[in-house]
Amino acid sequence: MKMNRLGSSDLMVSEIGLGCMSLGTDESHAIALIHEALDRGVNFLDTADLYDAGTNEEIVGKAIKGRRDQVILATKVGNRRISGQDGWSWDPSKAHILSAVKDSLRRLGTDYIDLYQLHGGTIEDPIDDTIEAFEQLKKEGVIREYGISSIRPNVIREYVSRSSIVSVMNQYSIVDRRGEEAAFPLLQEHRISVIARGPLSSGALAANRVPSKGVLDYELGELRELRRKLQELETPERSLTQLAIRYSLSHPAVAVAIPGASSREQLLQNLTAADISELSAQEVELIRSLSIANQYTVHR
Repeated sequence: MKMNRLGSSDLMVSEIGLGCMSLGTDESHAIALIHEALDRGVNFLDTADLYDAGTNEEIVGKAIKGRRDQVILATKVGNRRISGQDGWSWDPSKAHILSAVKDSLRRLGTDYIDLYQLHGGTIEDPIDDTIEAFEQLKKEGVIREYGISSIRPNVIREYVSRSSIVSVMNQYSIVDRRGEEAAFPLLQEHRISVIARGPLSSGALAANRVPSKGVLDYELGELRELRRKLQELETPERSLTQLAIRYSLSHPAVAVAIPGASSREQLLQNLTAADISELSAQEVELIRSLSIANQYTVHR
């Protein structure tokens, strides 16, 4: 498994990680998937305090017990459950971050987090206070580095100019190329890595799947036509799944792609993308000519 540096940090991450959100709450099943991923060279695990109301962090914590030194552990903060109310409220305050990290550490069974990420962000947030919280945790050794998980170019620009983030988690796939135009060049310039989530767009680009609904700028019929064209680029050694993941990894700003998996079959299909050659510049351009160069129309 190829390793890439995350931004300008000392964190070296496997080019394919594991997005843990879709592992489910069957503990033994989820732990087995995480162990399989680690055994096959994955070292980057991404979770969040939001997933399954903290249960996902607990499962990840149990899975990495005794293997903590093999893992670059990433989790997220910013959503707060209010007692007596349904759902979550957005809270990027310094006080909440300094409190929430303690709960994440307890659930994860560790005394430090490699990458702590703000789970969203708006331009109206108290950004300086948010940054202060992350910088304090870094100084205390509670976290090694921090980043944000955001698709909003205006928010990304603020953190690039005002903080020492090492990464931005961003939706990025053949059918969601918005970052190419809006954020990636800026992040490259500042040596901040992209963590590409959704490289298979919730299965829309997975091999052996038949989409039942459209995505982003594609109606269902348009998505199926795109899949047909992309499948012409398949070879006996390279499936649509592998092609899609390799596309997300082809952008020089991307350090790691984190497809999710809810079954061993999905996990193994995803990880085989690490075993094939990188896409050539010509193949990347061909895929771009077949797909839509999406652009953000809001959140500028």
